Amino acid sequence: MEKKVFVVGLGLIGASLCRAIKQPDIKLYGWDFQEESCQIAKTTGIVDEVAKGLSSAVEMDIIILAVPVSVSMDYLQSLAELPLKKDAIVTDVGSTKSAVVQLAKTLPFTFVGGHPMSGSHKSGVKAANPNLFEEAYYILTPTGEQQTAVEELIELLTPTRAKFVVLDPESHDEMVGVLSHLPHIVASGLMQMSDQLATTYPRANQLAAGGFRDITRIASSDPKMWTDILLTNRKILLKLMDDWQQEMDEIKQQLQRNDRQAIYQFFAQAKETRDHLPQKDRGAIPAFYDLLVDIPDIAGAVAQVTTVLSQHKISIINLKIQETREDIFGVLELSFKNKADLLAGKAFVEAEKFSCRIRS
Repeated sequence: MEKKVFVVGLGLIGASLCRAIKQPDIKLYGWDFQEESCQIAKTTGIVDEVAKGLSSAVEMDIIILAVPVSVSMDYLQSLAELPLKKDAIVTDVGSTKSAVVQLAKTLPFTFVGGHPMSGSHKSGVKAANPNLFEEAYYILTPTGEQQTAVEELIELLTPTRAKFVVLDPESHDEMVGVLSHLPHIVASGLMQMSDQLATTYPRANQLAAGGFRDITRIASSDPKMWTDILLTNRKILLKLMDDWQQEMDEIKQQLQRNDRQAIYQFFAQAKETRDHLPQKDRGAIPAFYDLLVDIPDIAGAVAQVTTVLSQHKISIINLKIQETREDIFGVLELSFKNKADLLAGKAFVEAEKFSCRIRS
């Protein structure tokens, strides 16, 4: 029997889910408040049909809210006013779960929170990628007796090739608070300090490359989305920021005491933990697939690298040339959309006798 699936929101996540789960026994409907996104989704075959709006949910078996958390909460209240099918399942893709699950408990339909821990440098329906969720963790946060609904969602989402994990909403929010939300706050705070530094030292931004650029990379994320995330994970983040402040106060006191051993231990413990993090798993922060290529000071060297990748139809989503200095190679930074392209690109570049390495 054909199952009707309705994806509300046709941005990167929603459109990529459509691409991934499209099967012969699924009738895939989509809708987005941007008419252009709906038209692109229909003409490119991302969805089978464009729904007329949220009211189309009354015909659907599974409804996926692929929108920001605050929008999901508004849509959940709207869905509560519609005569949904008795066995309909509603889920979302938001980065925080407690607030939305708490609301859903008061509503007259089955809701299972969801969070595919994946993303991309690109956004919008045109960036739809059926491999976006491959090997990423896909968190489900059911409440009560929802085993059947969880199993049905996993069956639907299995073609994404994600790794499914079931957590309670509070545990989810605390973990991603530490592993994703707080790092975004810290990275953005460092960028604020960099801005202030540049008012005194105009060349500061010119020097803010290399390691500084890497550790603040996530500060380029969508500010609207992150405002939404912080406000919906407010309680946990306030505690985490207090904990972080305490950690900074401790290293500050060690520095004031000139306590060499304690400072050494601070960095040694961090190194030990960092060195034992999983190398292959995709975590709470979307992975970056970067290749660093040593480029000799020879005319056409950069073109040689990009040409060989183009010949093998490997897409580069970002390219940057680090500033070169005398007597050493320059470095070409290439960003790929997934691990497979990264590994293939590395092999083809090395075949051209260039030295390169994957950024760890």
